[in-house]
Amino acid sequence: MVSIFSETYVFRVGKIAGLSSYQKNHLMTTESSKATITIYGTTWCPDCHRSKQFLSEQRLRYAWVDIEQHPEAQAYVEQINDGKRIVPTIVFEDGSFLVEPSNAELAKKLGLQTQAKMSFYDMIVIGSGPTGLTTALYGAREGMSVLVIEKAALGGQVGVTERLDNFPGFPDGISGEEFAQRLTRQAERFGVEMLKAQEVIGIGGDAAGVNHCVKTADGREYGARAVLIATGSRYRRLNVPGEEDFIGAGIHFCATCDGPFYKGQHIAVIGGGNSAGEESLFLSRFAEKVTILVRGDALSASRIVADNIANDPKIEVRTHTEVQAFEGSGKLSAVVVKDKRTSQIETLTPAGVFVFIGLQPNSGWLPATIERDEHGFVTTGLNLETTMPGVFAAGDVRKGSTKQAASAAGEGATAALMIREYLRGR
Repeated sequence: MVSIFSETYVFRVGKIAGLSSYQKNHLMTTESSKATITIYGTTWCPDCHRSKQFLSEQRLRYAWVDIEQHPEAQAYVEQINDGKRIVPTIVFEDGSFLVEPSNAELAKKLGLQTQAKMSFYDMIVIGSGPTGLTTALYGAREGMSVLVIEKAALGGQVGVTERLDNFPGFPDGISGEEFAQRLTRQAERFGVEMLKAQEVIGIGGDAAGVNHCVKTADGREYGARAVLIATGSRYRRLNVPGEEDFIGAGIHFCATCDGPFYKGQHIAVIGGGNSAGEESLFLSRFAEKVTILVRGDALSASRIVADNIANDPKIEVRTHTEVQAFEGSGKLSAVVVKDKRTSQIETLTPAGVFVFIGLQPNSGWLPATIERDEHGFVTTGLNLETTMPGVFAAGDVRKGSTKQAASAAGEGATAALMIREYLRGR
C-alpha cells in the first residue's frame, strides 16, 4: 500500500455523499470518453500500476489522473479520504470508491465470479482464449460439466487485438473485443461456468490420470476428470535497463488498452513482425507520429501489413536499431538506441513506447511432470495429451501451434473431441 505521506493506511471503501465541482466536471469528461472508472494516483505508485493493469486485463475503460500534475485532483483525493493523500483512490460511476484495493477487492466490486459453484467437474479448462472457449463449448454440448478459469479477461489475447480480418466467416472483419464477447456468450449459452480474475498455480493428479486437482491462487482446489491447458502466450520483454521501472508508466504491451492515452503525441513501437506492424497502424489513427524500431534490416511483417505501413505518412520505420535502455524519473522520458551498423548511440524522446517482439508461453507455473521444449512450449502427443495422463494442451501454449486465432479455435475443437474419447475409455 502506498501513501504520499509516510504513514501506511488500510484499505477503505466508501461512497461520496455529494459531488464536488471538480468531480462533476471530471465525471462529465469521463462519460464523454465512455470510461466509468477513474484512477487517481501517481506515476511512481506500484499499486496504481497494478490497478491499471488489472482493469486493462479485464478490458475495462478507465480514466487516469496523475494527482501530482493536477492540484485540483490532489485536493479532491484528500477531500474524500478525510484529509489523507492516499493512492490509488479509484472512483466508480455511481460515486462509490475504493482506496488501495487488492485485485481480489477490485474483482468483488466489479462483480466478477472468482469462486466456482461446484468442487468437481468433468473438465476444467485453464485459459479462455479461442482455444479454451471452443473446447469448453464443445464439451458442454456433449453434456459435460465444464469450468473455465481465467486470470485476466474472458477471450484471452484475441480480445485486445484491434481487428481480425482473416478469421473464417467474417468477410468484413471483426474487432477482437467483439469476437471475444461473442465466443464467451456462445460458451455460456451451453452452460459453461467461468471464473474471472482467478489464477491457477498448480495441477496435481494420480498416476493413472483418474482424477485431477487444480489449485488456484486464493487457496481453493477443484477436481476434474480431465484438464485442458490453454493458457496461451504473452508478449516478450526486451530485458534492458529501465524496462521494468516504466511498465505502465510509458512502456506498454497493449495498444488497444493504452494507446488512446497518447492522442496527438509521438509513439515508438519496438518490433518488426505482424503484431508490431498491425498495432502501429492502429496507433497511427490518433498519434501524431509512430516510429517503428526494427533490429533487422527490414520489417518481417506480411506483405500486406508492410505495404499499409509504407503508405501511412504518420509511420516511420528505422531499421538496424537496437534499444539499449529506458530512462526517466517516475515515468518514461527517453529511449536510448544504438545503430547496429555504426554503433552510434542516440536518445529518442517518444511520449510512450509499445513493445511487440514475439510471444512467450504461459507455462512456467506447470509441474515438472508436464514436459516442455527448450522455449517453454508444452509438448503433446497426436491426441494433444501431455506427459501427465488426463491433462491436455492446445493453442498458443502448445509446441507446434501456429499462433493464429483460427487454428487456435480449431485446436480447441480437436482437444474437446480427444478429451471426449479419453473419458469414454475410462
